[in-house]
Amino acid sequence: MSDSRAFAVPEGLEGERVDAALARLLGLSRSKAADLAADGHVTVDGKVVGKSDRVMAGAWLEVTLPPVGPPPGLEVVAEPVEGMRIVHDDTEMVVVDKPAFVAAHPSVGWSGPTVVGGLAAAGYRISTSGAPERQGIVQRLDVGTSGLMVVAKSERAYTVLKQAFRDRVVDKTYHALVQGLPDPHEGIIDAPIGRHPGHDYRFAVRREGRASITHYELLEAHRSASLLQIHLETGRTHQIRVHFSALHHPCAGDLTYGADPTLAKRLGLQRQWLHAVKLGFEHPGSGEYVEFDSPYPDDLQHALDVVRG
Repeated sequence: MSDSRAFAVPEGLEGERVDAALARLLGLSRSKAADLAADGHVTVDGKVVGKSDRVMAGAWLEVTLPPVGPPPGLEVVAEPVEGMRIVHDDTEMVVVDKPAFVAAHPSVGWSGPTVVGGLAAAGYRISTSGAPERQGIVQRLDVGTSGLMVVAKSERAYTVLKQAFRDRVVDKTYHALVQGLPDPHEGIIDAPIGRHPGHDYRFAVRREGRASITHYELLEAHRSASLLQIHLETGRTHQIRVHFSALHHPCAGDLTYGADPTLAKRLGLQRQWLHAVKLGFEHPGSGEYVEFDSPYPDDLQHALDVVRG
């Protein structure tokens, strides 16, 4: 059951942003307060407000807190994840190397293993910020995409890392094996992405979509496919897959976005050839720049060896 709280804004909070005022009144993290406002759960004098709106002394601020615990069917199941490697661990965060066919967190329609479930099974305590089923998650990788993910362990780390991803100051580097040879060999794809109008769980380049920017450069050119290094400026769902599909160079093995099934079979691919190889950012505790790397998993290495051969 949800819980509603109401306050008269004290004079000491005159002119404060909604998220800052709410955080101080309820003892929440700033990011959790901002999420409540973004989801439409905060009103001032009966009017729904955003996180950056300002409050006036004496105004009536009301917030509806969502039920404690995840929605039915989205409970975190503590289950070991085979092949998930801990790359780094400290008091603020844990960096994992996620295998393919593992989701970041529970979601509707997914009953397989998750990163948060694997961490729980291994005894890791992560941040309580965020929705109950994805607490500590500040970024996600597709189920079929392997590679590096950072998960916040402290409330401070959650706030700092979440903002770093919003501000686009995290270095997110991927390698992708795409069909054919992109022309030019180096470039920027600036094309908005939105939900596909005719297919659930798919996305497409759409005029009314959200701004999406992908930088790429050619690493290797082969007869049937090309290996690219990709830097994401934005982080939309399926962004790399959608952008290269729109250029008619889908990721090898990505049948959802138009890849050639014959080539996928020849390369032994059961998923898209896409791997998060590097992750770099300012440490949420020390402020020092840290960087992590991940080698190709066996299935992607095998496919690349076939292409090279």
